Amino acid sequence: MSTAPQPQTGPAPLRHRRRRVEPLYYAFLIPTLVLFTIAIPLPGLVGIFFSFTDSIGIGDWGFIGLINYRSVLDDPAVLASFLFTFGFSLATVVVVNVIAFLLALGLTSRIRFTAALRTVFVIPMVVSGIIIAFVFQFLFQNSLPAVGSALGIPFLSSSILANPDLAWVGIVIVTAWQAIPGTLLIYIAGLLSIPHEMYEAAAVDGASALQKLGRITLPLVAGYVLINVIIGFKNFLNAYDIIVGLTDGGPGTSTTSVAMAIIKGFESGDYAYQMATATLLFIVTVVIAVLQLSVSRAGGRSAS
Repeated sequence: MSTAPQPQTGPAPLRHRRRRVEPLYYAFLIPTLVLFTIAIPLPGLVGIFFSFTDSIGIGDWGFIGLINYRSVLDDPAVLASFLFTFGFSLATVVVVNVIAFLLALGLTSRIRFTAALRTVFVIPMVVSGIIIAFVFQFLFQNSLPAVGSALGIPFLSSSILANPDLAWVGIVIVTAWQAIPGTLLIYIAGLLSIPHEMYEAAAVDGASALQKLGRITLPLVAGYVLINVIIGFKNFLNAYDIIVGLTDGGPGTSTTSVAMAIIKGFESGDYAYQMATATLLFIVTVVIAVLQLSVSRAGGRSAS
C-alpha cells in the first residue's frame, strides 16, 4: 500500500542570494584604483621597461637587453651600496624592535602617566626625517664632541659622522629614533589584544613574570613582530632622507645607500642604468618579504 507524499509544512529551504553591491561602492573604489595605478604600479612598470634600454630619461632610446643588469652586478660602487643598505637595515630592524617592544611592555603595564608617556614617545613620528637628521648632525658634530672633550673621553671628542667606520652607527641611532614610535604603536595594539585572564590564570599557576613573557606574551605577539620586521626592512632598504641630512653618503661613499646611489645616478643622466638598480632592489625586497612570511607560516604550523 503506497502512501501519498505529505505536503511540506515547514519553511522552504533558504536560497543564498548574491548580495547587491551598492553603486556608491564602485564610485569610491574605481577612482581610488585608478589613482593608485597611476601613482605606483604604472611608473614602476615603465621604469622596469626602460631598464632594458639605453634611455637617459629623454630623447631616443633603444633596447639593449640585460646589459644594464650585468653592469650593475659588476659595479663595485653599487655592490658596496647594497652591502651597506642590508647591514644598516638589519641592525636598525633589531634595534627598533627590541627597544619598541620593551617600551610597549612598560606603557601597557600599570604605571602612572601612561597616556602622557605614549604621547611623548610618538612625537618623532610627526617630525620630518630631514629635520631630525640636521638636528642630530649638530649634536654629533658639536654637542657630543664638546662634552667628550670636557669629560676627557677620547671616543666622544670627535664626531662619529666623520669616521668611515662609525658613521653608520649614527645613522642607525637617528633612524631608530624616528622609527620606534610607529613600531611601538603596533606592539601596544598587540599587547592590548591579549586577554588579561590568561595572565591571571598563569599567576594562579605560580608563573613568574619571565615565564608569562616567554609563554604567553611573545607567542601571542609573534604576528605583530613579523609585521614590524617586514615594514622595517621595506622602509630601511629605501633609506634616503636621514642619510642625506647626516652624512650625504660620506665620509667618501661609506654610507651611500642604494636609494642615494639611484638618485645621484638620475642626476648624472644614467636613467636606464639606475632603473636596473632600482628593479634589483625591488626584487630583493620582495624576496626578503616572501622569505619572512614563509618562515612565519612554517613556525605557526610547527607550533600548532
